[in-house]
Amino acid sequence: MKVIFVACGSGVASSETAAYKLKKLLDEKKLKADVKAVNFRSLKSIASQCDILVHIAPNDPTDYGVPTVNGVPFLTGIGLDPVMKEIEELLEE
Repeated sequence: MKVIFVACGSGVASSETAAYKLKKLLDEKKLKADVKAVNFRSLKSIASQCDILVHIAPNDPTDYGVPTVNGVPFLTGIGLDPVMKEIEELLEE
């Protein structure tokens, strides 16, 4: 099963909210993934443990070595369909 990290600054409110929404949408589409909320401070040391990174701070230019998807749409709802399609494609790889 693929692992998806959802990362925000504190690893609490924004990432937990986005992770919950992502889990719900994946369940609706009958897609399996282990979705975990994490914080930015730990990303450099743990990013290699995930297959997809959903990033809630799109201005972070760091290459974590895994496919990175903009997580802001999980909070705003704006642009959510293309982001979900991207995640679905990454899960199929």
